[in-house]
Amino acid sequence: MLTEGQKAPDFTLPATGGKTLSLSEFRGKRTAVLYFYPKDETPGCTKEACSFRDLEAEFEAAGAVILGVSTDSVASHEKFAKHHRLPFPLLSDAEKNVVSAYGVWKEKKNYGRTYFGIEHTTFVIDKEGTIRRIWPSVKVGGHVDEVLECVRGLQAP
Repeated sequence: MLTEGQKAPDFTLPATGGKTLSLSEFRGKRTAVLYFYPKDETPGCTKEACSFRDLEAEFEAAGAVILGVSTDSVASHEKFAKHHRLPFPLLSDAEKNVVSAYGVWKEKKNYGRTYFGIEHTTFVIDKEGTIRRIWPSVKVGGHVDEVLECVRGLQAP
């Protein structure tokens, strides 16, 4: 499991908008808010994405980029982003390499059924590529405000 203070593993993934993005693109330029979510168009994931959307201008003003990651396909992400007017990239980790590297691919239980899936987790990665904050097992309500406060704290002199 990754810890605060470690270097964030770099990755390159296909993203919405026909792009391929690498975490290293932002090194030296911007803070990255990397949030992992289980599935497009599910209630908690939609609420979280829309909360990031609603504060996206404030993240931008604080020098941060928001990146959403799930194992859904780019086509699914495109529909999700269009449906909810999401202005930030959604990345597809269909091979599960990044969710595994970040330790968010976990055994889960629901209604007596055991399966593997993404645990809602957010990472704030500073301009140098160091993990500054991790929120495991995210509870969506109020979470995005907490992340924004952290990002603003990184910008303070």
